[in-house]
Amino acid sequence: MSSLSSLLRRSFSTTASFQSPSIKSLSEDLYKERDLKRLVQKFKRYSSSDRFRAKAGIYETTVRRLASAKRFRWIQEILEHQNEFKYDVSKENFNIRLIKLYGQAGMFDCAKKVFDEMPERNCERTVKSVNALLSACVSAGNYDEIEGIFKQMEMKWKVKPDVVSYNIVIKGFCEMGKLDRGLALFDDMVRKNGANPDLITFNTLLNRLYEDKRFDDGENMWKQMVKCNLIPNVRSYNARLVGLVNEKKFEEAGKLITDMGQNGIKPDFFTYAALIRGYCNEGNVKEVKNWYSEMARCDFVPDRALVGAVLSFACDHGDYDWCFELCNELFERKCLVDSGVLQKVVDNLLKVSRDTEAKKVVQMGKTNDYCLYKLKLA
Repeated sequence: MSSLSSLLRRSFSTTASFQSPSIKSLSEDLYKERDLKRLVQKFKRYSSSDRFRAKAGIYETTVRRLASAKRFRWIQEILEHQNEFKYDVSKENFNIRLIKLYGQAGMFDCAKKVFDEMPERNCERTVKSVNALLSACVSAGNYDEIEGIFKQMEMKWKVKPDVVSYNIVIKGFCEMGKLDRGLALFDDMVRKNGANPDLITFNTLLNRLYEDKRFDDGENMWKQMVKCNLIPNVRSYNARLVGLVNEKKFEEAGKLITDMGQNGIKPDFFTYAALIRGYCNEGNVKEVKNWYSEMARCDFVPDRALVGAVLSFACDHGDYDWCFELCNELFERKCLVDSGVLQKVVDNLLKVSRDTEAKKVVQMGKTNDYCLYKLKLA
């Protein structure tokens, strides 16, 4: 028996002379456990510790691992095991944790079961637990359930929705592609129920309005946000930037980035990515290179999709010097990119008789210690 197992056996016994293992050691033991069946067994055993059950992060990490492996039965096993701890399951916050965990694992029926059983556990259901159920709906993708649960809040459970409730349901409608219903709920929120929208409310709607190319509606929503004395954050600005790029208002988009700085808002990766993609679509090599360089100057590492888009763009426009420079940069910075895009670069370099650079790209792909690319010379 391992030393940790021995320590656990002693710590959970009635003998008080032994020191309990630290939560850090238990967490590390679970993290290092590769056998998922043993992981479940250990998790259930460690749950006997009050201090262990107080660590929501350990629960989230374990459920995420099991969900990634599609071991949903075992998720249900470890979470139903928590019913043994009567004091915890009589507390709303503990039940909220279980509801959210089931939602994140895509197990909405189990989340609803926990919610339904709360009265049997002598646990009062408040707006917080209903919001957790709504959140589980969105996380699990059970969008059809959202509206029914929202209507039952006051009618069945006598719980008045708050701004968090509205935000979750509005987000659900937006993700369902039912933006107009989200906007209608926003109006009800303000006019009928007197709930004050917050920045999350506006950002959710701004994102969808500008992405769906409803620019004028987005601008009106922006004005409402300012009228509510809410200060836009970087997500607000990024949503509007996407709208301006979609409208091909690049001069205004550049000015918006200047306004961000003047208002103390630091642009992030998504700010630059929106402009770069817009200029890619316009075929403007100069501005793509300009904003890509600016992004690199600010130490933002491009993601796989953006690297691929820019590399492919440079290749399509015959800027092979930049192509080769980008390849060197992505390997140096250990950025991921689809092999197909790199192969496209190699093939095009060979077509214009730049064999030396093509061979170097292939060699870099083979020897890169972060990710190996199976590139070939035609």
